[in-house]
Amino acid sequence: MQDNINGCKGVEFDHFKSIEFDGFRNNKKTDMAKNKKINVEGTEILVYTDKEDEFISLTDIARYRDPERSDYILQNWMRNRSTIEFMGLWEIFNNPVFNSIEFDGIKNLSGSNSFSLTPKRWIKTTNAKGIVSKTGRYGGTFAHRDIAFEFASWLSAEFKFYLIKEFQRLKEEEQKQLGWSAKRELAKLNYHIHTDAIKQNLIPEALTPVQTSLVYASEADVLNVALFGITAMHWRKTNPDLKGNMRDYATMHELICLANMENLNSVFINEKMPQKERLIKLNQIAIQQMKILLEVENKKLLK
Repeated sequence: MQDNINGCKGVEFDHFKSIEFDGFRNNKKTDMAKNKKINVEGTEILVYTDKEDEFISLTDIARYRDPERSDYILQNWMRNRSTIEFMGLWEIFNNPVFNSIEFDGIKNLSGSNSFSLTPKRWIKTTNAKGIVSKTGRYGGTFAHRDIAFEFASWLSAEFKFYLIKEFQRLKEEEQKQLGWSAKRELAKLNYHIHTDAIKQNLIPEALTPVQTSLVYASEADVLNVALFGITAMHWRKTNPDLKGNMRDYATMHELICLANMENLNSVFINEKMPQKERLIKLNQIAIQQMKILLEVENKKLLK
């Protein structure tokens, strides 16, 4: 407490340098790994995130046109030369291991009546990354959002418009959730730092036998020693450049505690309680009340 009054000595938080937002990182990773669905014109479409890239289910998009033959719809789209050119261009810009030689071969064959191309063949032959074939409960053919929007445009310009709108809404909700999580973790970190500061500077220390054995000239000093640990004269000697008195530099919580202590001290005096006994009791009350006041503030911080 004395350090707080004597020029507001800085608090070191070295042991907090090692604090990591593990919970935040883990929560983010878990949330982003979950499959999410958006509803576009009555069709549920699965979306998942791989690292920072979103992949949208082409299988679900195809079901908008024909729920029973989504694979056929998708293969029809992939056999178009313009589709192959777009997918190849995307891979060239985004995939360093894309097999451009095989891509040229597929492109040259596209457009003929006998040409056909499945997602699995495209992936295997060209080492493509923009289209993913997944198995299992949430399986199907997925594509990077750029390619998925191109497929949606081939199906219907109106459907593509609503797909983009719903996708943007999903991303906005994720950003809001991410922002809330970051604020929550920051509040927790501030709570720990604040608690450490309380322990080092704000909670009054128990008085020593020497302090309690002294006879103080004024009741104001009884309160000063009980709460701040020093007399007014001692504070002035150690802070010659500061104007006023130590109470002018007290925190709001200390002033509240001091007002309560003044009332209690009056009661103790009326009860003929000796000064030494009053000093010990007031010091215990100061410690207890400061802890309560600061715990209330910390709970507000975490809301």
